[in-house]
Amino acid sequence: MLLLDISGSISAYSRAVLYFCHALLQSRERLQVFLFGTRLTNATRALRERDPDVAIVALGQNVADWSGGTRIGATLAEFNRRWTRRVLAGRATVLLVTDRLDHEAINTLDAEMRRLSRFAHRLVWLNPLLRFADFTPRACGVRAILPHVDAMLAAHNLDSLTAVGRELAALSKQTPMGDT
Repeated sequence: MLLLDISGSISAYSRAVLYFCHALLQSRERLQVFLFGTRLTNATRALRERDPDVAIVALGQNVADWSGGTRIGATLAEFNRRWTRRVLAGRATVLLVTDRLDHEAINTLDAEMRRLSRFAHRLVWLNPLLRFADFTPRACGVRAILPHVDAMLAAHNLDSLTAVGRELAALSKQTPMGDT
């Protein structure tokens, strides 16, 4: 299961991750993909389109909050309320892709991350800011997310996404992950 930030600060990376998700879905991986900026959008069906460019262009045109702001606490609350029990029933691994640079509703973010982590088998944060060797978790949002994740991995280029794929494959061999 993947929750992907599509706000302005991360939209360039979001497209690369969507191509990665498209490839996973085309290889018959069981994957649910949700996008969030200021609201939550289920993108799974759109990404089943055979042509990745068509799928991603359609998402870009149909998702109103693409490259806008972000309200991760509120969108996680919606996800937890409407989708968690349905898509995490098998104790799935959850991939959260965000830079989390805004400072809004930190208490909500902390509470919703705690709730999400209780339902997920593993919660992995894919953070494009890890491309910087001197990255430190100073932003309030980053500090609110960190206690609830099992791992934080880079997600900023093809090499880092390939490493994510290898890491997920290794995890799935260790213990059953349910749906990814």
